[in-house]
Amino acid sequence: MINVYSEIGQLKTVLLHRPGQELENLTPSVLDRLLFDEIPYLKIAQDEHDAFANALRDEGVEVLYITEMLAEALDHNPEVIDHFIKEFVDEARIKSKPVKDAVYKYLKNMETKPMIEKMIAGIRTREVPVDTGASIMDMLEKEYPFYTDPMPNILFQRDPFASIGRGVSVHRMNTHARQRETIFSSYLLKYHPRFQREDLSFYFNRTEEESLEGGDILVLNDKTLAVGISDRTDPYAIEKLARKLFSKKESFKTILAINIPKTRAFMHLDTVFTQVDHGVFTIHPGIVKYLTVFEITDSNGSLKIKKIVSTLQDVLEKHLERPVELVNCGGDDVVDSEREQWSDGANTLAVSPGVVIAYSRNHITNKLLREKGVRVIEIPSSELSRGRGGPRCMSMPLDRELTIRKEGKT
Repeated sequence: MINVYSEIGQLKTVLLHRPGQELENLTPSVLDRLLFDEIPYLKIAQDEHDAFANALRDEGVEVLYITEMLAEALDHNPEVIDHFIKEFVDEARIKSKPVKDAVYKYLKNMETKPMIEKMIAGIRTREVPVDTGASIMDMLEKEYPFYTDPMPNILFQRDPFASIGRGVSVHRMNTHARQRETIFSSYLLKYHPRFQREDLSFYFNRTEEESLEGGDILVLNDKTLAVGISDRTDPYAIEKLARKLFSKKESFKTILAINIPKTRAFMHLDTVFTQVDHGVFTIHPGIVKYLTVFEITDSNGSLKIKKIVSTLQDVLEKHLERPVELVNCGGDDVVDSEREQWSDGANTLAVSPGVVIAYSRNHITNKLLREKGVRVIEIPSSELSRGRGGPRCMSMPLDRELTIRKEGKT
């Protein structure tokens, strides 16, 4: 089931992707194209990811994996597999028809789970025999090392879709390198037995023109969403999400659209701002003075949008109805702050109120959180952090307990 009305309520079920051969297909020449800065060492990255998954299990969280869940969805509905493959191949932007046909046949002849893993890993040109002598385009396709690019960013399951209340938004990703990830999300949510048993609301569709990514969506409580206007999320997409969400008569009354700097270091709202406890947030201090907040509410079926001239802290206190404390990532020192922000010190994953998973390397931020009474579960991150995403980025909550508000305004 999908049931998420909080950032910090007890996490019950989460979706992950354990890194695989897609990391072995990263080369210096394709790093920019595939949105990576470095090449992680796969074995250590897998060990670190396993430590992350085990830390979740130790807290009583059910851990699911996208490859296994998608395979189950397709095997449960074999009539959609052919369309799934064609959709994937079409969006791989293969221009040569002989190559396109050969890649389709190559995938079609595989069992479901190995096929999904190969789609993620990327298909090297040497893996699929094709007669490339028919046209210039056929021969040009052979010059690039892949017929279909690897999908290393699928590690960050937070982005392709978002769980909001009892529904989901399935996203149009901002870059071509990530757009195929939402094919997986879409088929999973439509065809897996776990979700077919419930009437899911869909608040956004991957075929929309404007981009929206899950790292920009924070479910602050059962009445309030925060959505980043970022390098990856278009303001028009936020308005579309708001209209659909409000039309479903869910409990949400307000969307706070938070405009953040459009840089690689601040690619999503959750890279600079996450909730760790009732009224306690981590934040990168370098963005506070640059933030503009727009309050979006429903007005008889139309959107009412108001620019808020106030501090982020005041805005949060208004909507959370409690005092709010912002804990600076890396503290008050500009060097420490910039260093730990680069390795996602502000990107924590709350597994329950006041209990978060964080990268061990961000020791200054972790110490500050502990001083605030937060229990910090540290996980290793020498290789995972090379992907520029932290524990929240790597996880998609599917089910959380609704948090009980502490008495009054504590």
